[in-house]
Parts: sequence; C-alpha cells; structure tokens
Amino acid sequence: MSPMDAKTTGDEIIADLNRAFSAFKETNDERLAQIETRMGVDVVSEEKLARIDQALDETKGRLDRLALDLARPRMGGAPPADHTEREHKSAFNSYMRSGESNGLKALEVKAMSRTSGADGGYLVPTPAEKEILRRLAKLSPIRAIASVQEISTQSLRRAYSTTGPAAGWVAEADPRPQTSNQQIADMTFPAMELYAMPAATQALLDDAVVDIEQWIADEVQVAFAEQEGAAFVAGDGVNKPKGFLSYTTVADASWSWGNIGYVATGVSGAFAATNPSDALFNLVYALRAGYRQNGKFVMGRRAQSLVRQFKTTTGDYLWAPPVSADGAATLMNFPVVEAEDMPDPAANSSSIAFGDFERGYVVVDRVGIRVLRDPYSAKPYVLFYTTKRVGGGVQNFEAIKLLKFSVS
Repeated sequence: MSPMDAKTTGDEIIADLNRAFSAFKETNDERLAQIETRMGVDVVSEEKLARIDQALDETKGRLDRLALDLARPRMGGAPPADHTEREHKSAFNSYMRSGESNGLKALEVKAMSRTSGADGGYLVPTPAEKEILRRLAKLSPIRAIASVQEISTQSLRRAYSTTGPAAGWVAEADPRPQTSNQQIADMTFPAMELYAMPAATQALLDDAVVDIEQWIADEVQVAFAEQEGAAFVAGDGVNKPKGFLSYTTVADASWSWGNIGYVATGVSGAFAATNPSDALFNLVYALRAGYRQNGKFVMGRRAQSLVRQFKTTTGDYLWAPPVSADGAATLMNFPVVEAEDMPDPAANSSSIAFGDFERGYVVVDRVGIRVLRDPYSAKPYVLFYTTKRVGGGVQNFEAIKLLKFSVS
C-alpha cells in the first residue's frame, strides 16, 4: 500500500469511526431521555446502542491494523551495516533454509559466545531482532507504554528510594546539613524464557524470493505479543513476568510501598447509578500530579464500552475517538490503552488502571533472540523453536492506581 493510499484509507476509517460515535451519542442520549422521563429504557434502543458500540470496536480494530501495517517495513530493504552483520545474515539464511550451521558456529566462536550452539539455538541477526521488538511494541499494549530495559545478564536489579531522594537548598558557602536516612527498596526483575514454534514447509524455505528474517518475524510476533500481554497484566511471576494486577492491592487511603492503591466504584461489579463518572475522576486524582501528566487509562473492551456512555454536567462525552490512524481514543483527555487481558467489570474486579506506566512498570529484555531448527519432530514440516528472554514488574508503586468494582 502506497503512503497516499494508506492516508486515504486512514482518513476513511477515521470518518467511519466519527460517524459511528455520532450515532452512538445520539442513541445514548435517547436512552438517557427515556430514563429521565421515567418511561423505562426501550429494548430497541438498548439493542441499537449495543450494535453501534460493537461497530465502534470493529472500526477501531481496523484502524489499529492499518497503523500496524504502516509501521511494518520489509527487513530486506536495507543492506547490512557492516561486514560482520552481512556474514551473520548470510550464515543465518543458510541455517534456516538448509540446516547448515557451520557459518553460525564460526561466527559465535569468533564472538567468544558461550551460550549458543545446537542446544540453545543461534542468534537471529540484529536487524531482525530489532524489528521483532519494534513490532512487539505495537502489538503488546503494556510494552508500548512501559519503560523497556535491555540487559545482557539473567536479571535486572534496581534500587529505588521509597521516600524520594534526599534534597534541599543551600547557599554556595553554607555547610551541607546531614540528610535524613532514605529507605531503599532492592528490586530484582528476572528475565524468563518465552518461546514460539512456527512451522514451515521445505518448499517455502527453498523459495529464494522469501525473506527468511521477515518470515520469522511475521510468525512469532503475535505469539510473543499475546503471551507478553497476558503476563504484563496478570502474570504471577512464576516462570513469567509479574503483572501489575498480581501485586497486593489496598484502598488508596491505606496505601504503602509494595502495594497498588485502588479506588472503589462504590457498587459491587458496576459503576454507581448516579454520577457514575465520579469514580473515574477519583481514580485520576488519586495519582500524584507528577505522574498524572503522563497518565494513561488501561482497560478492556467491555469496560471501555461502559465509559463511552459517560457525560459531563454540560453534556459532553468523556470518551472521544482517535483523530488519526496512529492515535489513541481518549477518556477525560487522557489516552486509552485497550488491553484485552484486563478483566471485565465484575464483583471486586480491578478492571481499569490509570497511571504513568513508563515510570511505574518496567519490561526487561535480555539481548538476543535465538532460533533452533528442528526438521525431525513434525515431518515433513520444519519447526523453528524461537526463544527470547523477557521479564517485567512494577518498579514504582506510586505511579499506578486501579479502579475496583466494589463497595469499598
């Protein structure tokens, strides 16, 4: 698709999205008017609103797919940067197509690598690794908004001051006062092994036109993104990253370091019948101003469907559709990140999060994605056992708050 065609398609989808949201507002206004006149909600209006809501989700999905397609260049387009990189690309291509591994073995011996070989697979070329990680940032919603730290060891260890850095003002010649003792949290984020196992026919591998690096990136990106997305939200930390919903939650008034604070909706499994959006405002202002500036809402489709109906006292809707193909919907002027692994609203569920995830959550990538060729286990297909090491967890417990669908 040419840039001009993509722009035209994006403009058309944005127009469809705005038309659908206009119809949604009109239908919801009719529904609210029926409630206010005590006529009761017409079943036809409810069904119409549900259909338009589904159309909004489907149109937004089209916009997301277009944004992903626009951000997906062909990896074979740019020549390798240096001689070593060209050697690696050529050797990797031979290994993937025919199983010839001598070239890769020689390169890794030259690089003094001790962690590779037939058991652990071989490193994919650097451009392919970068492309896979870049695509994951588009597909994995929490990775896209969290801070990402690359490491070359087994884990990331980080010290964090739970009371803030000791600081103050002094004149140039004044003695420096003794600072109060700081409380330091020592946090470790191990990188766990994530794998995918795409299969290829020998005919595909023999086709010289097929870009093997492009193919492997296409095959593993969705599998990696789905597993990451689930783990970053609700992973238990056992052989996987620890999701922000897996930490102990406490009412925000009783918040302490090591816990995630929450604000209650006041009703079990739902928003309050009167002024339901008050819970969202309480959630936003539970976050300190320094974090609120970069705040983002994270929620699933069902929760977003509910908040689309909320209005201000002046009648303006709190939710607004994106204004560009690569933009995000907003709620109260804050970006909305749709994460399908967030739980649907239910009794005592934490279905909406708000925070500065760049400061609050860290994703740890160990450098190197490996591929092990397996032509034996699923004949006549060739399997490619592809692994990467990734970890994650909350690094700043002040920066993320949750909305809990509970009485208190």
